[in-house]
Amino acid sequence: MAPSKDRRPGFSRRAQYSLFLAYILGIAGAVMGAALLALSTFQPAAFAMLRAGVAELTAPVSGAVATGVRWLAVIPDTVGSYILVHDENARLRAQAERNSRALVIGREAQLENVRLRRLLALRDRTGEVVVAARIVSTTASSTRRYGLLNAGSWQGVADGQPVSGPEGLIGRVLYTGPNTARVLLLTDAESVVPVYRLRDGRPALAAGRGDGLIDVRTIDTADGDFRPGDVFVTSGTGGIFVPGVPVARVLHKGTDSAPARPFARPSALDVAIVHRAFMPPPPAVPAPTPSPTPTKKPAADDEQ
Repeated sequence: MAPSKDRRPGFSRRAQYSLFLAYILGIAGAVMGAALLALSTFQPAAFAMLRAGVAELTAPVSGAVATGVRWLAVIPDTVGSYILVHDENARLRAQAERNSRALVIGREAQLENVRLRRLLALRDRTGEVVVAARIVSTTASSTRRYGLLNAGSWQGVADGQPVSGPEGLIGRVLYTGPNTARVLLLTDAESVVPVYRLRDGRPALAAGRGDGLIDVRTIDTADGDFRPGDVFVTSGTGGIFVPGVPVARVLHKGTDSAPARPFARPSALDVAIVHRAFMPPPPAVPAPTPSPTPTKKPAADDEQ
Protein backbone atom coordinates (compact mmCIF):
# COMPACT_ATOMS: atom_id res chain seq x y z
CA MET A 1 0.00 0.00 0.00
CA ALA A 2 1.40 3.38 -0.97
CA PRO A 3 2.16 5.84 1.87
CA SER A 4 -0.32 8.61 2.46
CA LYS A 5 0.31 11.90 0.73
CA ASP A 6 -0.86 13.80 3.83
CA ARG A 7 2.31 15.20 5.43
CA ARG A 8 0.59 16.70 8.47
CA PRO A 9 2.01 15.48 11.78
CA GLY A 10 -1.31 14.28 13.02
CA PHE A 11 -0.89 10.88 11.45
CA SER A 12 2.46 10.15 13.28
CA ARG A 13 3.02 10.20 17.03
CA ARG A 14 6.80 10.58 16.51
CA ALA A 15 6.23 13.65 14.38
CA GLN A 16 3.95 15.08 17.02
CA TYR A 17 6.58 14.61 19.71
CA SER A 18 9.27 16.18 17.56
CA LEU A 19 7.10 19.19 16.82
CA PHE A 20 6.20 19.60 20.48
CA LEU A 21 9.87 19.39 21.52
CA ALA A 22 10.77 22.01 18.94
CA TYR A 23 8.15 24.33 20.35
CA ILE A 24 9.42 23.77 23.91
CA LEU A 25 13.02 24.44 22.92
CA GLY A 26 12.02 27.54 21.02
CA ILE A 27 10.04 28.91 23.91
CA ALA A 28 12.85 28.06 26.36
CA GLY A 29 15.38 29.80 24.16
CA ALA A 30 13.22 32.88 23.87
CA VAL A 31 12.71 33.00 27.65
CA MET A 32 16.43 32.53 28.29
CA GLY A 33 17.30 35.21 25.78
CA ALA A 34 14.83 37.63 27.37
CA ALA A 35 16.22 36.85 30.81
CA LEU A 36 19.78 37.43 29.67
CA LEU A 37 18.75 40.66 27.98
CA ALA A 38 17.08 41.89 31.12
CA LEU A 39 20.07 40.81 33.23
CA SER A 40 22.49 42.64 30.99
CA THR A 41 20.31 45.75 31.14
CA PHE A 42 19.58 45.92 34.83
CA GLN A 43 22.54 43.96 36.30
CA PRO A 44 25.57 44.38 34.04
CA ALA A 45 28.01 43.09 36.68
CA ALA A 46 26.04 39.88 37.19
CA PHE A 47 25.74 39.43 33.43
CA ALA A 48 29.54 39.87 33.09
CA MET A 49 30.17 37.21 35.75
CA LEU A 50 27.74 34.85 34.04
CA ARG A 51 29.38 35.45 30.67
CA ALA A 52 32.83 34.77 32.18
CA GLY A 53 31.62 31.53 33.72
CA VAL A 54 30.11 30.37 30.45
CA ALA A 55 33.35 31.26 28.69
CA GLU A 56 35.35 29.18 31.21
CA LEU A 57 33.06 26.23 30.63
CA THR A 58 33.07 26.45 26.87
CA ALA A 59 36.78 27.33 26.41
CA PRO A 60 38.03 23.67 26.28
CA VAL A 61 35.32 22.77 23.82
CA SER A 62 36.09 25.83 21.71
CA GLY A 63 39.82 25.03 21.79
CA ALA A 64 39.19 21.44 20.74
CA VAL A 65 36.91 22.56 17.95
CA ALA A 66 39.46 25.17 16.79
CA THR A 67 42.23 22.56 16.83
CA GLY A 68 40.10 20.21 14.79
CA VAL A 69 39.30 22.96 12.33
CA ARG A 70 43.00 23.84 11.97
CA TRP A 71 43.90 20.18 11.54
CA LEU A 72 41.27 19.79 8.87
CA ALA A 73 42.50 22.99 7.22
CA VAL A 74 46.09 21.74 6.93
CA ILE A 75 45.09 18.36 5.48
CA PRO A 76 45.24 19.61 1.86
CA ASP A 77 48.64 21.23 2.45
CA THR A 78 49.91 18.07 4.15
CA VAL A 79 48.73 15.89 1.28
CA GLY A 80 50.28 18.24 -1.24
CA SER A 81 53.56 18.35 0.67
CA TYR A 82 53.60 14.55 0.91
CA ILE A 83 53.11 14.23 -2.81
CA LEU A 84 55.85 16.76 -3.52
CA VAL A 85 58.25 15.14 -1.01
CA HIS A 86 57.49 11.69 -2.42
CA ASP A 87 58.23 12.86 -5.95
CA GLU A 88 61.38 14.67 -4.81
CA ASN A 89 62.52 11.61 -2.89
CA ALA A 90 61.98 9.41 -5.94
CA ARG A 91 63.92 11.87 -8.09
CA LEU A 92 66.79 12.02 -5.59
CA ARG A 93 66.91 8.24 -5.33
CA ALA A 94 67.07 7.90 -9.10
CA GLN A 95 69.84 10.50 -9.22
CA ALA A 96 71.74 8.74 -6.42
CA GLU A 97 71.45 5.46 -8.31
CA ARG A 98 72.78 7.08 -11.48
CA ASN A 99 75.62 8.66 -9.51
CA SER A 100 76.39 5.30 -7.90
CA ARG A 101 76.59 3.60 -11.30
CA ALA A 102 78.80 6.40 -12.61
CA LEU A 103 81.03 6.06 -9.54
CA VAL A 104 81.38 2.32 -10.06
CA ILE A 105 82.18 2.82 -13.74
CA GLY A 106 84.73 5.50 -12.85
CA ARG A 107 86.31 3.25 -10.23
CA GLU A 108 86.53 0.37 -12.71
CA ALA A 109 88.09 2.69 -15.28
CA GLN A 110 90.61 3.88 -12.71
CA LEU A 111 91.59 0.32 -11.77
CA GLU A 112 91.78 -0.63 -15.44
CA ASN A 113 94.01 2.38 -16.06
CA VAL A 114 96.33 1.31 -13.22
CA ARG A 115 96.55 -2.24 -14.58
CA LEU A 116 97.23 -1.02 -18.11
CA ARG A 117 99.95 1.31 -16.85
CA ARG A 118 101.56 -1.61 -15.04
CA LEU A 119 101.37 -3.67 -18.21
CA LEU A 120 103.03 -0.88 -20.17
CA ALA A 121 105.78 -0.63 -17.57
CA LEU A 122 106.19 -4.42 -17.68
CA ARG A 123 106.34 -4.39 -21.47
CA ASP A 124 109.03 -1.71 -21.43
CA ARG A 125 111.02 -3.53 -18.77
CA THR A 126 110.90 -7.08 -20.11
CA GLY A 127 111.76 -8.65 -23.42
CA GLU A 128 110.02 -8.68 -26.74
CA VAL A 129 106.24 -8.78 -26.48
CA VAL A 130 104.31 -11.25 -28.61
CA VAL A 131 100.75 -10.18 -27.77
CA ALA A 132 98.63 -8.71 -25.01
CA ALA A 133 95.55 -10.83 -24.33
CA ARG A 134 92.87 -11.45 -21.75
CA ILE A 135 92.70 -14.46 -19.46
CA VAL A 136 89.12 -15.57 -20.03
CA SER A 137 89.10 -18.34 -17.41
CA THR A 138 91.21 -20.01 -14.74
CA THR A 139 90.95 -23.29 -12.83
CA ALA A 140 91.62 -21.75 -9.43
CA SER A 141 89.33 -24.21 -7.63
CA SER A 142 90.72 -27.47 -9.05
CA THR A 143 93.86 -29.44 -8.26
CA ARG A 144 95.50 -28.31 -11.52
CA ARG A 145 96.11 -24.61 -12.12
CA TYR A 146 95.56 -23.49 -15.70
CA GLY A 147 94.54 -20.28 -17.41
CA LEU A 148 93.03 -19.77 -20.85
CA LEU A 149 94.16 -16.89 -23.07
CA ASN A 150 92.03 -15.51 -25.91
CA ALA A 151 95.07 -15.49 -28.24
CA GLY A 152 96.78 -18.39 -29.97
CA SER A 153 99.10 -19.41 -32.75
CA TRP A 154 97.44 -17.04 -35.23
CA GLN A 155 98.54 -14.16 -32.98
CA GLY A 156 102.10 -15.52 -32.67
CA VAL A 157 101.77 -17.40 -29.37
CA ALA A 158 103.89 -20.55 -29.13
CA ASP A 159 104.41 -23.29 -26.58
CA GLY A 160 106.76 -22.47 -23.72
CA GLN A 161 106.50 -18.69 -23.94
CA PRO A 162 106.35 -16.87 -20.57
CA VAL A 163 103.17 -15.05 -19.56
CA SER A 164 103.22 -12.03 -17.22
CA GLY A 165 100.64 -9.72 -15.72
CA PRO A 166 100.66 -6.26 -14.10
CA GLU A 167 101.61 -7.76 -10.73
CA GLY A 168 104.23 -10.25 -11.89
CA LEU A 169 104.82 -13.61 -13.54
CA ILE A 170 101.73 -15.70 -14.30
CA GLY A 171 103.23 -18.83 -15.86
CA ARG A 172 104.11 -20.20 -19.27
CA VAL A 173 102.17 -21.34 -22.32
CA LEU A 174 101.50 -25.08 -22.18
CA TYR A 175 99.99 -25.51 -25.63
CA THR A 176 98.25 -23.32 -28.19
CA GLY A 177 95.28 -23.41 -30.53
CA PRO A 178 94.48 -21.05 -33.40
CA ASN A 179 92.93 -18.38 -31.15
CA THR A 180 93.43 -19.74 -27.62
CA ALA A 181 96.33 -20.83 -25.47
CA ARG A 182 96.43 -22.77 -22.22
CA VAL A 183 98.76 -21.34 -19.58
CA LEU A 184 100.38 -23.38 -16.83
CA LEU A 185 100.08 -21.12 -13.78
CA LEU A 186 102.85 -20.66 -11.24
CA THR A 187 100.78 -22.34 -8.53
CA ASP A 188 100.38 -25.61 -10.44
CA ALA A 189 102.21 -28.59 -8.97
CA GLU A 190 104.08 -29.13 -12.25
CA SER A 191 105.41 -25.57 -12.43
CA VAL A 192 109.05 -24.86 -11.52
CA VAL A 193 110.64 -21.45 -12.14
CA PRO A 194 114.29 -20.48 -11.49
CA VAL A 195 114.38 -17.38 -9.27
CA TYR A 196 116.73 -15.39 -7.09
CA ARG A 197 116.29 -13.34 -3.93
CA LEU A 198 116.46 -9.60 -4.30
CA ARG A 199 118.21 -8.81 -1.02
CA ASP A 200 121.26 -10.94 -1.65
CA GLY A 201 120.90 -12.54 -5.11
CA ARG A 202 120.65 -16.08 -3.71
CA PRO A 203 119.31 -18.47 -6.42
CA ALA A 204 116.34 -20.73 -5.69
CA LEU A 205 113.48 -22.58 -7.33
CA ALA A 206 109.80 -21.53 -7.11
CA ALA A 207 107.66 -24.67 -7.28
CA GLY A 208 103.86 -24.65 -7.34
CA ARG A 209 101.92 -26.42 -4.59
CA GLY A 210 98.51 -26.71 -6.23
CA ASP A 211 96.76 -24.80 -3.42
CA GLY A 212 97.35 -21.22 -4.57
CA LEU A 213 100.79 -20.87 -2.95
CA ILE A 214 104.40 -21.51 -4.00
CA ASP A 215 107.26 -23.31 -2.29
CA VAL A 216 110.60 -21.50 -2.59
CA ARG A 217 113.38 -24.08 -2.35
CA THR A 218 117.14 -23.88 -2.18
CA ILE A 219 119.18 -25.45 -4.97
CA ASP A 220 122.06 -26.51 -2.71
CA THR A 221 122.48 -27.99 0.77
CA ALA A 222 123.21 -24.69 2.48
CA ASP A 223 120.69 -23.01 4.77
CA GLY A 224 118.38 -20.85 2.69
CA ASP A 225 117.60 -18.51 5.60
CA PHE A 226 114.18 -17.65 4.16
CA ARG A 227 112.57 -14.75 5.98
CA PRO A 228 109.02 -13.40 5.82
CA GLY A 229 108.87 -10.64 3.21
CA ASP A 230 111.73 -11.93 1.03
CA VAL A 231 110.97 -11.11 -2.61
CA PHE A 232 111.97 -13.48 -5.39
CA VAL A 233 112.14 -12.59 -9.10
CA THR A 234 112.90 -14.60 -12.20
CA SER A 235 116.58 -15.24 -12.81
CA GLY A 236 116.49 -16.09 -16.52
CA THR A 237 118.25 -19.39 -15.93
CA GLY A 238 117.10 -21.98 -18.46
CA GLY A 239 116.39 -19.48 -21.21
CA ILE A 240 112.58 -19.33 -20.83
CA PHE A 241 111.57 -16.67 -18.33
CA VAL A 242 112.67 -13.07 -18.74
CA PRO A 243 114.85 -12.09 -15.74
CA GLY A 244 113.70 -9.56 -13.18
CA VAL A 245 109.93 -10.29 -13.23
CA PRO A 246 108.41 -10.46 -9.70
CA VAL A 247 107.35 -13.97 -8.75
CA ALA A 248 106.47 -14.34 -5.05
CA ARG A 249 106.91 -13.05 -1.50
CA VAL A 250 107.84 -15.39 1.36
CA LEU A 251 105.19 -15.81 4.06
CA HIS A 252 106.97 -17.75 6.82
CA LYS A 253 110.50 -18.44 7.93
CA GLY A 254 112.24 -21.52 6.57
CA THR A 255 115.60 -23.17 5.98
CA ASP A 256 115.43 -25.54 3.00
CA SER A 257 112.07 -24.23 1.74
CA ALA A 258 109.42 -21.71 2.67
CA PRO A 259 105.86 -21.01 1.52
CA ALA A 260 105.36 -17.88 -0.59
CA ARG A 261 102.42 -16.07 -2.12
CA PRO A 262 102.65 -15.21 -5.83
CA PHE A 263 102.24 -11.58 -6.80
CA ALA A 264 99.92 -12.54 -9.68
CA ARG A 265 96.82 -13.99 -7.98
CA PRO A 266 94.76 -16.37 -10.18
CA SER A 267 91.47 -14.98 -8.86
CA ALA A 268 92.37 -11.44 -10.00
CA LEU A 269 93.92 -12.19 -13.38
CA ASP A 270 92.35 -10.44 -16.37
CA VAL A 271 95.02 -9.10 -18.74
CA ALA A 272 98.33 -10.76 -19.59
CA ILE A 273 101.33 -10.21 -21.84
CA VAL A 274 102.99 -13.08 -23.70
CA HIS A 275 106.75 -12.69 -24.21
CA ARG A 276 109.15 -14.50 -26.40
CA ALA A 277 111.27 -17.03 -24.57
CA PHE A 278 114.32 -15.42 -23.04
CA MET A 279 117.67 -16.72 -24.31
CA PRO A 280 120.64 -15.64 -22.23
CA PRO A 281 123.62 -14.37 -24.21
CA PRO A 282 126.32 -16.95 -24.74
CA PRO A 283 129.35 -16.62 -22.50
CA ALA A 284 132.07 -14.46 -23.92
CA VAL A 285 134.91 -16.44 -25.45
CA PRO A 286 138.28 -14.99 -24.50
CA ALA A 287 140.33 -13.83 -27.45
CA PRO A 288 143.31 -16.07 -28.15
CA THR A 289 146.63 -14.64 -27.09
CA PRO A 290 149.06 -14.33 -30.01
CA SER A 291 152.06 -16.70 -29.76
CA PRO A 292 155.49 -15.03 -29.86
CA THR A 293 157.16 -15.18 -33.26
CA PRO A 294 160.46 -17.03 -33.15
CA THR A 295 163.50 -14.92 -33.86
CA LYS A 296 165.73 -16.04 -36.68
CA LYS A 297 169.29 -16.78 -35.66
CA PRO A 298 171.97 -15.06 -37.67
CA ALA A 299 173.62 -17.26 -40.20
CA ALA A 300 177.06 -18.61 -39.29
CA ASP A 301 180.06 -16.96 -40.91
CA ASP A 302 181.11 -19.33 -43.65
CA GLU A 303 184.53 -17.86 -43.64
CA GLN A 304 185.20 -18.95 -40.06
